[in-house]
Amino acid sequence: MTITITAFESSPDGGRGLARDTRVRWALEEVGRPYAVRLVSFKEMKEPSHLALHPFGQIPTYEEDDLVLFETGAIVFHIAQHNKGLLPEDGNGRARAIAWMFSALNTVEPPIVEREQSRFIVGDKRWYGELLPILEDRVRVRLDQLADRLGDAQWLDGAFSAADLIMVLVLRRLERSGLLEEYPNLCAYIARGEARPAYKRAFEAQLAVANHDRGAKDAKRQ
Repeated sequence: MTITITAFESSPDGGRGLARDTRVRWALEEVGRPYAVRLVSFKEMKEPSHLALHPFGQIPTYEEDDLVLFETGAIVFHIAQHNKGLLPEDGNGRARAIAWMFSALNTVEPPIVEREQSRFIVGDKRWYGELLPILEDRVRVRLDQLADRLGDAQWLDGAFSAADLIMVLVLRRLERSGLLEEYPNLCAYIARGEARPAYKRAFEAQLAVANHDRGAKDAKRQ
């Protein structure tokens, strides 16, 4: 049965590869599994048919036979569990990789998203200029810890795994913030992830959707 995932019909990131379907695309590309993509609009995401797949009305979702999953961490974990290449074979290494997956989503990503979203939520407030440095310092705490732990290693724990896949994409949310440049080893780590052929295929697939969307909008203006 063909795997089907959902993605934004018109991604807010404009094809920068920051939308969360990129995580699932990359995982599927790494393990060599073909997949179909069903694009959904923001309106369709709130309709009953999509809410039946994702109770919070977001993307991506994952459908395979009679299995339906939501949440990228759960989806990538499922892909990694059932296909070789994204989790170590030995039990202890596997457990450590899973721990790093959780840490990327539960420890590293929250302050990054809080900083990112603050501009949209309270960016027009007079006191936002005082808030932003506080939020950025919270991000730096996690980046300091992560950079120290990574050191000169290529990946988080031995060979590349699903943990690195998720962590790289979490860190990419800081692009254009100026924060990543303070951590040369994290910048190099991200670059190694982006250099993987599977990442390039996933990124190009999402970019193609964004380019098609821009082309359609341009055509309407003419």
